[in-house]
Amino acid sequence: MAISDLLSKVLLKLEAENKNDVIDELSSALHQAGKISDLNTFKEAILKREMESTTGIGEGIAIPHAKSSAVNEPCIVFGRSDAGLDYEALDGQPSHLFFMIAVPEGANNEHLNALSKLSSYLMEPGFKETLLKAGKEEDVFNAFKEKEQSEGDADTEEEENKVSVDETLSRKKVVAVTGCPTGIAHTFMAADNLKAKAKELGYDIKVQTNGSGGVKNELTKQDIAEADGVIVAASTKVDLAPFVGKPLVQAPVTDGIREPERLLKKAAEGDASIYQGDSSSSREANDSERSEGRSGFYKHLMNGVSNMLPLVVGGGILIALSFLIDIDGNNPIAKLFMTIGGDNAFFLLVPVLSGFIAMSIADRPGLAPGLVGGLMAANGGAGFLGGLIAGFLAGYAVVLLKKMFHNLPQSLEGLKPVLLYPLFGILITGVVMNLIIGPLGGFNEWLKDALSSLGTGNAVLLGIIIGGMMAIDMGGPINKAAYTFGIALVEAGTYGPMAAIMAGGMVPPLGMAIATTIFKSRFNKQEREAGKTAYILGASFITEAAIPFAAADPVRVISASVVGSALAGGLAMLFGNATPAPHGGLFVILTVENAILYIIAILAGALLTAFLTGILKKSKTV
Repeated sequence: MAISDLLSKVLLKLEAENKNDVIDELSSALHQAGKISDLNTFKEAILKREMESTTGIGEGIAIPHAKSSAVNEPCIVFGRSDAGLDYEALDGQPSHLFFMIAVPEGANNEHLNALSKLSSYLMEPGFKETLLKAGKEEDVFNAFKEKEQSEGDADTEEEENKVSVDETLSRKKVVAVTGCPTGIAHTFMAADNLKAKAKELGYDIKVQTNGSGGVKNELTKQDIAEADGVIVAASTKVDLAPFVGKPLVQAPVTDGIREPERLLKKAAEGDASIYQGDSSSSREANDSERSEGRSGFYKHLMNGVSNMLPLVVGGGILIALSFLIDIDGNNPIAKLFMTIGGDNAFFLLVPVLSGFIAMSIADRPGLAPGLVGGLMAANGGAGFLGGLIAGFLAGYAVVLLKKMFHNLPQSLEGLKPVLLYPLFGILITGVVMNLIIGPLGGFNEWLKDALSSLGTGNAVLLGIIIGGMMAIDMGGPINKAAYTFGIALVEAGTYGPMAAIMAGGMVPPLGMAIATTIFKSRFNKQEREAGKTAYILGASFITEAAIPFAAADPVRVISASVVGSALAGGLAMLFGNATPAPHGGLFVILTVENAILYIIAILAGALLTAFLTGILKKSKTV
């Protein structure tokens, strides 16, 4: 089906003066044309899409779009504002050309493919200029018809992606995935921009589009294996498991439209980080039977922890270096490091944790209440636990407010994010936190005192438990729970458990590395090669490096890893090891108390894992 067949209405002189007016005017035009059955329902779908990210893509173009049960048939309405208006475009410039796309819930692939071509047309300056100069409605219809006739009816996407097949092997190769929440416009615009810029830079590229019509131009294992780098420009869930071991650049789909050159160069020129995999996210993406509440809780918690982690690592290592230089803090450099790491970076831990948990739950409106609640927890002595509670409290308070204000008049829509949500969200969060800060502060003091007064036997038992937890799912919820517990104690000034946690996290990859060296016949060639990398990754405290071994033989590898990690954690607590550095592995060994004994604890656990693996596994012939 052609775009000219889907174009239902042309408005060359929009009366709208702002974003909400444009949505009202274009939606009303579709309703009057009989293309949508329920105007309010459709507008709600459009506004919901705009809350996820603006559809003002820049260059004077906006493409508001939505899928809704209120749409009778796929259609497009075109509007033009000669003066231009503020549509919150990505480039901050006024928007002149507006294409509102309406798609029913059950639209077939033929319609969706036709709509995706619109993005390709609009990327051409000549075609855009034609629309800007059109004097009559017929001129717009004719412009699309002429464009379609010049290109023919054949789908050329597959041929475009075959260009790289016959090029020389010396050219850089990149693969990419694009996707947006609705999979209608931004998905294909990002793909087109990446392909056009790759051609200009002399790179080979293949782009998979995760659109409403399903996955198109799907990447194969060979495509990924041959690529120098991977780009995932998506604002929706993408399975990253196929890209383990490849340089990976992740960005919003809008970056694929606005900054294709930056993404391509970063992916192709070796500036991207190697993706190590995330077993927890993979399971959440593929395990549809998991309860939504549990996966949602973990997702929100990890969003807070991941955004807090740079402060934890940077601040923690600076604190450790301060202690290393002068334990009393009298040295000016030591004092400076403590000021930066302890008084400032660590001061932000709890507010950032809380703010980003709330933002994960309620999007941007949740950030301000979350930050305020976290700051109250930090200042009131409620610490890490208070920050967790404040984040979830603020997030769900804003979700409740969204439901409460759902039926307000359309004219007040703009007040919700700038006035209603922050005002009432901060008020509700602040009032509740004020009531619970006292008890939480008391609990934190009790926990700190209890850990400080542990006898040797109990300390070793704690080390065994948290060390073993680090190896059970190697980066999954149990691993992250132990690590989060350690961060909370570091923030509270108790450093022993973090040493046990880091030791337990290093053991699985180091154990597998040693096993592949000593028991070569137990592993195939690919596993032996992975074992070499595991030495470095294990020493860096990247537990996920053991995942490929666990995936191939889960029972034996995980069993051996848990036993070895538990031993390392228990020995670390027995030897009195402690560190304020929450990451870095052996590269921050100088920050660990009793460093020699700490190395012995880690080696003991790694060797036990290696020998148990060698005993349990059977020989392989490849």
